[in-house]
This record gives sequence, C-alpha cells and structure tokens, in this order.
Amino acid sequence: MDLSFDEFVLAAATADLSEEPAAREHADCVEFRMDLAGGDPLDALSGYDGELPLLVTDRPEWEGGEAADEGRIEDLVAAVEHEAVAAVDVELHEVAGGDGLDVVEAARESGTKVVVSVHDFEGTPPRSELRRLVERASEYGDVAKLAVTAESPDDTLALLAVTRAHASAGRTLATMAMGEAGRHTRVVAPLYGSRIGYAPVDPSRATAPGQYELGTLSRLVDELR
Repeated sequence: MDLSFDEFVLAAATADLSEEPAAREHADCVEFRMDLAGGDPLDALSGYDGELPLLVTDRPEWEGGEAADEGRIEDLVAAVEHEAVAAVDVELHEVAGGDGLDVVEAARESGTKVVVSVHDFEGTPPRSELRRLVERASEYGDVAKLAVTAESPDDTLALLAVTRAHASAGRTLATMAMGEAGRHTRVVAPLYGSRIGYAPVDPSRATAPGQYELGTLSRLVDELR
C-alpha cells in the first residue's frame, strides 16, 4: 500500500489491528504500535487484511514505549517487508547511532516511507535545538517527527514557529506538543505545516499524553483547514 505525506495524514494509533475497520471513517492510515501489541506483532502483520495502509512503530522503553532493545530493530526490518506497511517509524537516536540505518535501508529497498522521530517527555528544548533535531531527522527520513512536552504557551509557540519555518523551507515534518499545555497543537500544527496527526480509535487506549479521540481530531482539523 502507498502512503504520501505530501498532504496531512491522520493516523489512527492502536496496538490492535482489529480496530482498523472502526478507523476507516476518519483515518488515512493506522499507526500500529508493535511495542504495545499483545502476542507477536509480526504475526498480527501477517494476518492483516484491512483497507488502510500501516505506519509501524516499535517504540523503545527509553523513548516512551515498551519495546526492549533486543530484537527491536530486526522486528522493524521484518515489518517493512509486509505489503500493507507503507511507512516505518525509527528513532533519530537509533539512526544516528548506526543500528537504525538497517531499518532505513530496508525501507528504501521496499519503497516504504521512513519517519525519523524524536520524543522529549521532559520539556521543550530551545528553538535552536528544535531546529537542529528537525534538520538531523530530515537527513535520514522522509518525515522528521518531533514530539515535545509543553509546559507553557511559549513552548507551543516555539514548536509552531519551528514547524512553520521548516515546512516553508520544503522539509516534511510532523510536530506536536504533548501534555495539556500543548494539546491544542495536535489541532493547529497542521496549519503550520505538520503532516501527521495521531489519535486513538479508543480514547481509553491513548498511546501518548494529550491525544484527542480520532473522530474529534478529524473534525477539528477539517474545520480549521
């Protein structure tokens, strides 16, 4: 399946691919959180027969997920071989360290898009650091994803300013501020050039702080655009 990030893409975040039918009305793709899935996520991918393309994520413990380091990169490499997988998310730290390059190379060979991500659960770095992170992630990926934790309106303004600047310069990026202070960025960031939004199909199974329910985020983004 193909997935283009030339325009905004709404991803239904889930650890259970059986939720895919419920996501079809609003989502453009499904973000499959392999690290949160019960059982073998590769078996789940093999049995997937849904209509929406998949963005696979296997988030490690050190960046907010539950995946152990052992075997994680190998699982992502195996995941991109599945026809339904249109994009894969791998952390900038992993790519810059070398191991994640295996995922990037496998994705390139299979025609799979690459999202290179950074998550900061402690706060929002200065704008100069935000810019550096986006630039580094853009060197490796088709999409640079930057998720920070906002503690004030100034933090959200910094993120949106960096988003706008890099989108205007032709980079493809996805940005959001986690937590209550930054929750509204999930709605307004697409206006500044962010190309991916994430929302759970089931609000009780949110995969990150501050996520809106899928139908709600879809409606709000559509009303503002």
